[in-house]
Amino acid sequence: GGERVEGAESFPLDFTAVEANTDNFLAQVKNLAQSLYTCSSQRVDQDMKLRFLKNVSVTCNDGSPAGYYLRESKGSKRWLLFLEGGWYCFSKQTCDSRFRRTRTLMGSSKWPQTRRGTGILSPQPEENPYWWNANMVLIPYCSSDVWSGTRPKTENRDYAFMGSLIIKEVVNELLMKGLDKARVLLVAGRSAGGIGVLVNVDHIAQQLETQAGGVKVRGLSDSGWVLDRTPYKPSDCQDVLSCSPVDAVKRGLRYWGTIMPEICRQAHVGEEWNCFFGYKIYPTLKSPVFVAQWLFDLAQLMLFNIHLTGQPDGEGQWNYLQSLGHEMRSTLHHVSAMFVPSCVAHELITWTSWMDIQVKGTSLPKALHCWERSLNHNHPINKSPPKRGCPSRVIDSCSWPHCNPTCPKIYDEQTGQEMGMIQFMKHMGFDVTKMAQQQGMDPRTLLSMLSNGS
Repeated sequence: GGERVEGAESFPLDFTAVEANTDNFLAQVKNLAQSLYTCSSQRVDQDMKLRFLKNVSVTCNDGSPAGYYLRESKGSKRWLLFLEGGWYCFSKQTCDSRFRRTRTLMGSSKWPQTRRGTGILSPQPEENPYWWNANMVLIPYCSSDVWSGTRPKTENRDYAFMGSLIIKEVVNELLMKGLDKARVLLVAGRSAGGIGVLVNVDHIAQQLETQAGGVKVRGLSDSGWVLDRTPYKPSDCQDVLSCSPVDAVKRGLRYWGTIMPEICRQAHVGEEWNCFFGYKIYPTLKSPVFVAQWLFDLAQLMLFNIHLTGQPDGEGQWNYLQSLGHEMRSTLHHVSAMFVPSCVAHELITWTSWMDIQVKGTSLPKALHCWERSLNHNHPINKSPPKRGCPSRVIDSCSWPHCNPTCPKIYDEQTGQEMGMIQFMKHMGFDVTKMAQQQGMDPRTLLSMLSNGS
């Protein structure tokens, strides 16, 4: 019957098998999955299906109905709510431009009837070993407000910004579909959705506390840990990409009618924009949050005016990049659960290859699994200590961009050509020969050390 599926979600897959032999491990997962399918009362449908919100007053930017995609998994008491990313706009000018270029991020008229999840949303156990069987909910991003706004469209306002209210309405509808009986709700998001997780996770926990007391709410923020530093070159905010994160959210906050979580709001009265920045809102959150973040986030590099294209720029870019990495590392110092590879990239949790990236031998799915186990072990009923060798806080020790050998490939923004590690470093103004001389070694020795991640 359906109930056995629940117990199997924390099936003790043997991690030594993973390290030794991934194929064997995947076969184990597949056998388990197939035995579950046969005992599960109904086969899990692979696709998520579109549902528009019943409350038609909560809309996308252009006034079209907001909605969500759902794949139910009847036997499971675990739910995953995913917030999509896709930048933002913060003025009539930037929103008009966004509407011309990427209308699907501002309205729902072209949304497909079904979506197939990848990475943490995948229904395939070999791609998603711990969450494949959960109830999956994906909320498309159509509010352009980093999931924070509360403003309806009016006669004198061209666009609605209702990201925060969209989430609230989706959660209300899911309560009718079994979320009220859930054990765990993981609120995950990438990029703007990753910031959305930080801004909304406590709102959601409060909402569920009043309507479904037993649900544990947790957050997973992917590529949403943004720094509020000064850009490498000054920006004018004429468009989204030429506006530093601080300037953008200061403008956006007023335009979107953002409502921040109470504790952070009180900590930054009159300067609520601070709550968009991970290291400032994280200490105020009550819900546990896991942070997945590249040490050198590609989207942030663009906002700070560092580009993977054009002419190399002396040592200036390289120095800026190094200090960015140091600052990212120091702001993450107090985060108790995280996965931070020293790579230049953006987003990870919805990649089909998300299991391939490793930090010190640990993949993101494994670190998330270890985090969940440690949270379950901290529960008063369960006093046995978490299993050793199951780390939920991993960060690369090497500080070069792309010093981790499992990093994804880097591409030149304009030509689309792959850039090798060395090409990339030269482009950033790193002088290999000079550095080798200073270290008293052969340039080739230095290069092989760098590419091995030492």
